[in-house]
Amino acid sequence: MSSEKDLGTLPQWELSNIYPSLESNELDGAVEDLSTRIKKLDQFLKKENISREGEIPSSVERTAVLVSEYLQMTNDILALAGTIGAFLYGYISTDSFNTLAKRKESELERITVQIQNQEVLFKGWLGEVVKQGTGLGDLIAANPAVQDHEFFLQETIEQSKYLMSDEEEALASELSLSGASAWQKLQGTVTSQISVPFEHEGVVEDVPIAALQNIRKYDPDEQTRRRAFEAEIKAWESMREPLAACMNGVKGTVLALNQRRGREDALHEVLGQTRIDRETLQAMLGVMKESFPTFRRYFKAKAKRMGKDALAWWDVFAPVGGSEQSFTFEEAQSFIVNNFSSFSPRMAEFTQKAFDQRWIDAEPRKGKRGGAFCMDIPLNEESRILANFDGSLDQLSTLAHELGHAFHNECQWGLTELQRILPMTLAETASIFNETLISESALAQAQSKEEELSILETSLVGAAGVIVDIYSRYLFEFEVFEKRADAELSADDFCEIMLRCQAETYADGLDERYRHPYMWAWKPHYYSPSLSFYNFPYAFGQLFGLGLYALYQERGEDFIPDYESLLRNTGMGNAADLAERFDIDLRSPEFWKSSMEVIEARVERYLELK
Repeated sequence: MSSEKDLGTLPQWELSNIYPSLESNELDGAVEDLSTRIKKLDQFLKKENISREGEIPSSVERTAVLVSEYLQMTNDILALAGTIGAFLYGYISTDSFNTLAKRKESELERITVQIQNQEVLFKGWLGEVVKQGTGLGDLIAANPAVQDHEFFLQETIEQSKYLMSDEEEALASELSLSGASAWQKLQGTVTSQISVPFEHEGVVEDVPIAALQNIRKYDPDEQTRRRAFEAEIKAWESMREPLAACMNGVKGTVLALNQRRGREDALHEVLGQTRIDRETLQAMLGVMKESFPTFRRYFKAKAKRMGKDALAWWDVFAPVGGSEQSFTFEEAQSFIVNNFSSFSPRMAEFTQKAFDQRWIDAEPRKGKRGGAFCMDIPLNEESRILANFDGSLDQLSTLAHELGHAFHNECQWGLTELQRILPMTLAETASIFNETLISESALAQAQSKEEELSILETSLVGAAGVIVDIYSRYLFEFEVFEKRADAELSADDFCEIMLRCQAETYADGLDERYRHPYMWAWKPHYYSPSLSFYNFPYAFGQLFGLGLYALYQERGEDFIPDYESLLRNTGMGNAADLAERFDIDLRSPEFWKSSMEVIEARVERYLELK
C-alpha cells in the first residue's frame, strides 16, 4: 500500500472491440440486423397466430416446435440487443453529455420496445396452451430441445396470470419510452451532470458530484467531510423538484400497471423477479431488524474513537485506524488478483484478463455516473465494469465486488440469454462472496492492530450499509408506494419519509441532526420502472454470500466446483431450490442468523481493539 495521494493511471474501458465506434458501419449494420430479426419474429408470431386469442395447434408436437422456434429466435435477438445496448451505455454512463450515444440509444429503444410486446404475446399464448390441457412435461416429451429452457417456460406460465390484454401491454411498452423510462433517464442525466465548486487542499474547482461524495465519505479531515456533505446537500436541494417529479412518474406508472395486471401489491412482482417468497423475505428482514442494536454499538464505538458522542452522516464512512494509507490502482489490481488466486486459479486468471483487456473504467470525471456496476457483452462473452476509484480499501472492495459479477458472467457463458436471466437476489452472490474474500484476506494480512482496525472498519461500514441502510431504503420505498397510490408526493414528503426511515433503523447510532434527507434523490435503484425494491436483494446477497463463505471454510477446495455450478445455474432455478444444494433453508431464520453471526463477530473484535 502507498500513503501517497497519486493513485496511478486510472483506466478508461475499451469498447472498440465490440464495435469500432458510434459512427461505424459495424454498429449500424448490427442495429439493422436486429431490426430485421425482430420483424421476422413478428411475422412468425403473426403467421402462427401466437397470442392469447390465437388458436392452439391440434398436436402437442406442433406446439412444441413453435415453442422451440420462438426460444431460438428470441435468444438470438436478446444477445444482439444486449451487445448493442451495452456498447451504447458504455458511452452514456461515462459521458452523459454525449448526444450521439443518447440519440442512438433512443433509436435502439424504439426498435427493441417490440421485444416486450413479443414476450407478452408468447406468454399469453403459452398460458392458454397450459389452460387447455397441454403441460410443460408434454412439450418436453414431444421436443427435448424445449427442456433446456424448462425453468424459463415454467416461470413464463406462472407470470402469464398477470397480464393485461395484448393491446394494453403493447401500448404500455410503447408509452414507457416517453413515460417511466424517460423519467428514469432524466434522473440519470441530472445526477451525473451535477458539479459543485469546492475547495479541497487549498484549490477551488468544480467537483463532479460522485467525486464530492467520495470526499464526504473518505477524507480523513472531518471539517472537509462536513463541508463536502453540506455542499452535496445544497446540490441536491437545487435539483429536488425535477428529481421528485422523476420519482412520482416512475412510481405512479408502476402502481397503475400493477393494478391493471392484478398484482397483490408493489412487492408482488418483485418477489417473482427475485424468485423468493414472502416467508423468505420476512425471515431475512426479521433477522436484519434484530441486528440493529449490534450495529448501533458499532456506530457508538466508532463515534467514541473519533472523540464524538454520536456519528454524523459525514462520519459514517470516515476512515479510522491505519486507513490514511491508500492503494494505487496498480496496487489494488495486485491485491485483488493475488488474493483471488488463493481461492481459485481460474478466478484469478479471469480477473487478470479483465484488467489486462481494459474492461474497467475507474476514473471519476464530469459526466460520468456515480457508484459502480458491471454489464455483460453477450456476443463478445465479456463484461465491462464501471467504478469511481479513489484509492480507499472500500473502493478496492467495490472493484472486487464488480469483478464478482463479471466472474458470474464468465461462469454462464455458453448458456442462452433466456437461461441467464438472474434474479436480483442471486445476482449478488458472486459479488458479495468476492468482497468477503477480500476482507478476510486483508484481515489475515494485517500487520498491526491499527491496520486490523482499519480493515474491520471498512468491512463493517459495508455491512452497515447493506443491513441497516438497506432496511431504511426498503421502508422508504414501501411507504412511498403506499402514499403515491393516493397522490403525488412533494420533495419535502420524500425527505420527511427518508429521515423517518433512517431514524427507525439507525436510531441513536447516528446524530439525529445530521442524517441524509436526499438519499432518495441520487440512488438510481428507486427510478427503475421494471425493478422496484432493488434494495433488499443486496441484503440477501450479503447474507447468502457470507453463508456460502462459511461453507467454503468448512469444505475447502471441494466447495469450488459446487460454487461455480451454482453460479452457472442461477438463471435456471428459484433461490430456495438452488440453496438446497448446500442444505440451506432460506425460510428459516436460523440460516440468516448464522450469516449475521459473522458480522457480529467482527463488531465484537472491533470493540475489543484499543
